Amino acid sequence: MAFQFMPGATAIGLTYQEGIILAAEKRISYGNFVVNKNTRKIFPITDQVASACAGMVADMQVLTRQVGALAKIRKLETRREVATNSVAKLMSVIMFERRFFPLLTQVIVGGVNTIPEIYTLDPLGSLLPDKYAAVGTGAELALGLIDSEYKKDMTEDASKKLAIRAIKSSIQRDSASGDGIDILTITSKGIEEESIGL
Repeated sequence: MAFQFMPGATAIGLTYQEGIILAAEKRISYGNFVVNKNTRKIFPITDQVASACAGMVADMQVLTRQVGALAKIRKLETRREVATNSVAKLMSVIMFERRFFPLLTQVIVGGVNTIPEIYTLDPLGSLLPDKYAAVGTGAELALGLIDSEYKKDMTEDASKKLAIRAIKSSIQRDSASGDGIDILTITSKGIEEESIGL
């Protein structure tokens, strides 16, 4: 029964023609209690890679700071941008090292190095590549919509609209999700962030 006090959330990631979209709602809740209505669950890691989370936001904040620092060191050593799969693998290794006292967060890592890429990680560090992904208590509801409407050659505008609709569909039925949507878009030009109120 302890699982009922785990925080709920919905976060999704989509690849499209030139980039990726990460989207997450803003509510933090433990069981039936809404703790906060304006929390960021999307975190830039490098200039071309970002992550979204569902679960313990504190664990995700620590993880992204650690991975971001290691990515900066790697960039200084190699004098080039760290690839998306390298950031995702580094995050996976850190999570697996903590498997006996895990970071209680599900993660989507996305970025654009040469091509748009999305990876999903569970709290033990399993690393799964995909074209789109959803994590959190509202994931099933969001994936139902994305499964039926996603196309690999979508435009940025169509991808953003699908991401918003997927988060809204999970908010309608998942009481642990709600209170607005944060969206992060990554292309070869860089990162753009926006927020939508509901």
